Amino acid sequence: MDIKEIIVVEGKDDTTAIKRAVNADTIETNGSAISEETLHNIQHAQDVRGVIVFTDPDYPGRRIRAIIEARVTGVKHAFLPKKQTIAKNGKSLGIEHAKDEDIRYALSKVYTPIEPDQETTCTITLDDLIVAKLLSHPDSKRRRDRLGELLNIGSTNGKQLVKRLKMFQITEEQFGRAIAQINQEEQDA
Repeated sequence: MDIKEIIVVEGKDDTTAIKRAVNADTIETNGSAISEETLHNIQHAQDVRGVIVFTDPDYPGRRIRAIIEARVTGVKHAFLPKKQTIAKNGKSLGIEHAKDEDIRYALSKVYTPIEPDQETTCTITLDDLIVAKLLSHPDSKRRRDRLGELLNIGSTNGKQLVKRLKMFQITEEQFGRAIAQINQEEQDA
C-alpha cells in the first residue's frame, strides 16, 4: 500500500511501524512539545503532498493533533483505538505496537475535517448523545470509545464528541448504524 501524503507520527518507533506496514514518508514530532521548525515542515508537507496525522490514542497524541490542526489547515487524520496499540507487556501504548494490518486499515479510513467556518452536514446534537447513552450514563465512556472505533474518529470525552462528529461530517445514518451496532453488541454480551 502506497501512501501519497506524508504521515505525521510522534517518534522513530512509530516511523518504523508505519514503514513496516505501508510505503510512506513520515515526519516525527518527537513528542508533544512540537517545535516551530517541525510545524513549518508539516505546513510545507501539507502544501506539497498533503499530511495525515497519525498519533497515539492518548493525551499527548490528542494534544499533538490539536496543535497541528490549529496551525496547519486541511490535514487529514487517521485513528487507531487504544486496544490496538497496547504493547504486549501491557505497560505502554502507541502506534509502534500496532499490527501492520491495523495500521493499513486505519490509513484506509482517513478523514479530512471541515474547517470551523464551513457548513456542516452533521446535525447530531447533545440531546442525541444523551439518548444514545454517550453522555450522562454509567457506560458513556465505554460506548464513546466503541463509537470512535466504529466510525474511525478516535476516542473522545463527552465535550469533544460533538465537535469530532461535526468536524468529520458524520451523518445521522452513520451515527445511527454505529449506535445500533453498539446496542446489539451489548444485547449479545
